[in-house]
Amino acid sequence: MGKKIVILNGSPRKKGNTSALAAEFARGAREAGHTVTEFFLDSMDIHGCKGCFGGHSSRECPCVQKDDMMQIYPAVRECNVVVLASPLYYWNMSGQLRTAVDRLFALEEGDGNLLRGNDRSCVLLMAAEGHGFEDVLTYYEHLTDHLHWKNLGHVLAGGNGEVGDIAGKPELEQAYELGKSIQ
Repeated sequence: MGKKIVILNGSPRKKGNTSALAAEFARGAREAGHTVTEFFLDSMDIHGCKGCFGGHSSRECPCVQKDDMMQIYPAVRECNVVVLASPLYYWNMSGQLRTAVDRLFALEEGDGNLLRGNDRSCVLLMAAEGHGFEDVLTYYEHLTDHLHWKNLGHVLAGGNGEVGDIAGKPELEQAYELGKSIQ
């Protein structure tokens, strides 16, 4: 039986290098029989977390804010794998992705924690002009540890400053193979 995979794409470029990694991952996952839903966060109306602790995981919309996270919450509730896709910005994920990840906290609030654990897994896909991925890997490992999600791996593609620089590079094949390897 196929898995449900959610890609949270934090790139501002729909046809950029990060999106190319996400597309190849999705192609491999679909070929392996999985369902893939991608959210292109830059085109969504998602506000920053207010830190109000007013959320509740068992509500239809677990957060007090009513924005486009209402599309993401049900998909994440039901998925087996969350893919975090982002360009590398100042040694971390893009603001688009960090904002969505912060807002997922609402699924941890209340009496029915629907985010942490639940046999979920996670993947990190990143493209960057440089190669300094150490800090974001530390954050990613802390995040997966906190959420009790299995880390299925990552594809980190440095040396990609301009749109299309990733074309023909081995990281695209790695992303495809990682998607295909999901069991």
